[in-house]
Amino acid sequence: MTEGAQITTGADGFVYLKTIDNGFLIVRPNSTIRIVSYQIDKLKPENTRIKLELISGVARSISGEAVKLSRQNFRFNTPVAAIGVRGTDFTVFTDESVSRVSVLSGGIVVSGFGGNCTPLGTGPCEGASSVELFAAQQGKLLQIHKDQIKPSIFNGNGTAPDIVSPPRNDEPNRTTAVTVPVAATVVLPNNAVADPLKNSNLPEQLQNSQNAQAAAKLLENSITWGRWSNLLALPPTIDAKVVSDSGAKLIAGNPYFAIYQSKSSEWTVPVVGSMGFALKGGEAYVIDSKNSMISSAGMENGSLIVDFASATFKTSFDLITQSERIAMNAQGNISADGKLSGNSQFMAPTNMAVSGVITQEKGGTASYLFQRRLDDNRQTYGVTYWSK
Repeated sequence: MTEGAQITTGADGFVYLKTIDNGFLIVRPNSTIRIVSYQIDKLKPENTRIKLELISGVARSISGEAVKLSRQNFRFNTPVAAIGVRGTDFTVFTDESVSRVSVLSGGIVVSGFGGNCTPLGTGPCEGASSVELFAAQQGKLLQIHKDQIKPSIFNGNGTAPDIVSPPRNDEPNRTTAVTVPVAATVVLPNNAVADPLKNSNLPEQLQNSQNAQAAAKLLENSITWGRWSNLLALPPTIDAKVVSDSGAKLIAGNPYFAIYQSKSSEWTVPVVGSMGFALKGGEAYVIDSKNSMISSAGMENGSLIVDFASATFKTSFDLITQSERIAMNAQGNISADGKLSGNSQFMAPTNMAVSGVITQEKGGTASYLFQRRLDDNRQTYGVTYWSK
């Protein structure tokens, strides 16, 4: 892939490009994209520079290792907006007047051009005019029109990029729900949630998974969260070994997800007041043992409220499956150093087990793992990320 190269597809044309850092760029029919720059420095990721420009049509970008390690130096332009990533898989539709972006994994940040955000810039445009979208906001799109500075989030309906230009069945790493043998899942240790700090309670693979995204997350945030195991043919989103070697502490873990906290972010929580959080990201799956299926699930209407005076918290969200909306609720305690622990006995109104942490980073951030048996055949596991 040569810098400055332009790719144009016809009415039946699809182009799949595997990047040198093991990412993918997929160009769908009737589209034109330009490779502005693709400079990778493995020894000094801060020198990496990657910039793509979708002139028209539909394209999908799956972040490679270099992007995950240097997200501050990645930019995906359209004629009307700048797109940055959080270690991500996203799809874009654009013409000269409007751009729409959907997220399959991770998250994006989008801003219209104006002020300090110009088409000539590098890296994401972040500030009051930028808007984030995460894969957990299933069915949502970011849309921005020409001369509009701040994008808006709305329900995709018939305007999603995948609807405008559907993917082929052989498109790499599709993240739509598929069935897999239940034998491929991992059995949760009985006390993994009750005592998540003991590494011996977690599968051995948690200490040995391989993915460079964790290093990037660790540099950016005090909380590192994500999926450590392969699932639905998707690679892990964190490398537990990299995070552990950095000195971060394992806060919670289950067969699919883990949360770590850097030592520098440990704090003594207040003893008065309260704090509310909005759901910003996450990932969830439903395991159906009867039908031998694992499918992805979305999350909406999230709420997390911490009462420091009583050292308690309440949290809720809607778990969205292909056919139903399930109310998830938990109440629990917060320790003096910010650890969240839900009621594993599922005493009403609690119906899920929760384990996580809150920090004072960026005015307040939090993350927790959850799990719940939905019925005799189905269980759900997931991770959430929250901020002010």
